[in-house]
This record gives sequence, structure tokens and C-alpha cells, in this order.
Amino acid sequence: MCGRFVSTSTSDEIAHYFGAESAPEATIEPSWNVAPTNDVYVVLHDGGTRRVATHHWGLVPFWAKTPAIGNKMINARAEGLAEKSAFRNAFKKRRCIVPVDGFYEWHKVEGQKAKQPYFIARTDGEPLAFAGLWEEWRGPGGDRSESLRSATIITTAPNDLMATIHHRMPVILPPAQWDGWLDPANADIDTLGRLLVPAPSELITLRPVSTEVNNVRNRGAHLVDEVPLVRNREILEA
Repeated sequence: MCGRFVSTSTSDEIAHYFGAESAPEATIEPSWNVAPTNDVYVVLHDGGTRRVATHHWGLVPFWAKTPAIGNKMINARAEGLAEKSAFRNAFKKRRCIVPVDGFYEWHKVEGQKAKQPYFIARTDGEPLAFAGLWEEWRGPGGDRSESLRSATIITTAPNDLMATIHHRMPVILPPAQWDGWLDPANADIDTLGRLLVPAPSELITLRPVSTEVNNVRNRGAHLVDEVPLVRNREILEA
């Protein structure tokens, strides 16, 4: 799964990188510890234009009675998206990219009570383009006064590097696939499904970081600093 990530770029910077229109009215403070239910930037096609927008992290399907269901839908497994009621409509019509600077994953270490967090980013320092889905919830009975736009991050099986610490990873889309993924008129589910595969191991790097990231109140840049890896109370070379 993907439960925390880093987002420090501005709307303008994201728009420039993804060839989209910025959203100057939507400002999210930089955070090195974005958590579920936070607002996040997404890139999508809306009204025929590729643009940057802000969405609630945790998908709220249009049929939901309350937004609380989104707390359980921060991720969507790539397997079976076209069949699952919570995701199939968004998979066909409302796909997005969630731009991040890196993400965290936790690994169980033998002999340690607390899991070891790792920070994962691109080897070249460029942003990661997570495949995502978005929805618009309009409140009970379609009441637009309670309208909420939300998003989820799609996960898939891990590549060889990620498999050393976790059994899932976010789908990372290369630039050549952005147009096809974002096009709301593209309803070729089979072709879209073939995009939802692990990114090459050589695309990413990972390093152990402090357990301070476990606390959502900690959001500073120091969270991505590498720390010595601890195993069985012994300091090992990371």
C-alpha cells in the first residue's frame, strides 16, 4: 500500500512538469509527511483541459452515504479495478495522476517491535507520477452544497527492489503513458489495465529513515534523512 508520501512542489511547478494548467486558487503547504484525509494535488483532464487540482486523499464514491468511507479507500488495488463497485466507474472515466516527491513504506525487522520506515524516491530526483482515480461526491441526494472531490492511489505488485521491504507498491506512470491514462474518452479497459504494472527497480532508490515519520504531526524535511539501520539492537551499515 501507500500510506504516506512527500509533496513539496507548488501548483505551478507541478503544472510545468506535467504540461498542465496551474491552480493558483488551490494552495497546499509543502509537507514531508502527507497522510490520508489530507488534501493533495492531482493532475487530471477536466473539461477538456489538463490541469492541476486539489482533492481529498481517500476516495469517496458517488453512491456513498457519508465521506467517512474515504478513510478506507486511500489505495486501490490494480487487480480487479474494472469489477469493484467502488472503483470501476472512476477507472473508466475519472483517472488522474498524483504527483509526489517520494513516499514511505514500513518493513518488519526481526527482533524489533517497531517497523523500520523507508523513504523511496526516483534515482534522478524527478517527481513520481502515481496512477490514481478521482470521484466527486455530491452529498446525500446529490446535494451539491456538500460536494467533495477525492482521489485514491493505485497499487500493484512490487518490483524486485520494493519486494525487499514490502509486498505492494504504487503504480508509477512514465511520461509516455500520461496522455492515454488521463484521457477521459479512453475507455479501453484492457489497455489501461496493462499500464498498472511495477516500475523498473532501477527507477527508484530507498533508504531507512527515522520513525519520527510515524507521527503525522511531524512534517519537516528532516524526515527523509537517512538513518543507520537497526537490527536486533545492533547498528548495521545501511
